[in-house]
Amino acid sequence: MPRTITLSPRDLGLLALLTLLWGVNWPIMKIGVQELPPMTFRSLCMIGGLPMLAAIAHGRGLSLKVPREHWRELLLLALTNMVLWFVFAMYGVKLLSSGRAAILGYTMPIWSAVVAILVFGENPSRRLWMGVAAAAAGVALLLASEFTAIAGSPLGTLCMLAAAVIWAYGTHRMRRRIQPTHILVITFWSLALGLVVCGSIALLFERGQVHRPPNAAEWGAIAFNAFLVFGFAQLVWFRLATILPPVASGLSVMLIPVTGVFSGVWMLGERLLWQDWGALACILAAMATVLSPSRRTPPAG
Repeated sequence: MPRTITLSPRDLGLLALLTLLWGVNWPIMKIGVQELPPMTFRSLCMIGGLPMLAAIAHGRGLSLKVPREHWRELLLLALTNMVLWFVFAMYGVKLLSSGRAAILGYTMPIWSAVVAILVFGENPSRRLWMGVAAAAAGVALLLASEFTAIAGSPLGTLCMLAAAVIWAYGTHRMRRRIQPTHILVITFWSLALGLVVCGSIALLFERGQVHRPPNAAEWGAIAFNAFLVFGFAQLVWFRLATILPPVASGLSVMLIPVTGVFSGVWMLGERLLWQDWGALACILAAMATVLSPSRRTPPAG
């Protein structure tokens, strides 16, 4: 019997905040990496985020210790949900406009359906397939005027598509995890591993590219990511990835690239096209397949 997908009013409110924070963070990240090297910027964000997560865990009485038998799975969760996404997405944002990078990154629900079939032998319900189709139509509309620019930056495009595929796989692994470790503790250690990887890349390859301390705008981007993205939004996402099936959780955040487009109108004075409104309608339809109540199938005799 298919399980009914439901979100409480509290979870819906958290989803709305997640959409807002992650949506506006794309242009904010672009500000951060305009002159700072990508891994240097990301490492500074994580240096700020880790103490905040540790303080939240302490306030909740949670221990950050993880039993040895759970570390192998924790490393896989960290790599596929955060670390590799950080690396590929930051270089994608550096090479593409923030809007194009966001749109390509949020092809994730499409890849999640593919991963479900090819890797885990699942068959998403017809309702979820309808959501994936609507999301794909929305992405295609958002990209309608961007194909020339994307084709002109194949490395950036490949980085964002790789990030989306890995994120899709990681969402499935998060849903299927067997360890009882609290989400906050998983987030802390995922961020810690991300700092080791991104910091190592920065030290090895970006030392000669840093010629000055961050300016006020860059510090603002770092603080936004450290406190709001890592200290709040990432925890909300891991909760959604736990309580929703992977394809559904991916579809639930499809409004984020649309938020990026509309925030560009507000922040940068960009003009909306009919494709943007069409994409908004498609993505709202995709989210409705996940978030609207569904009828339970009555149990057999």
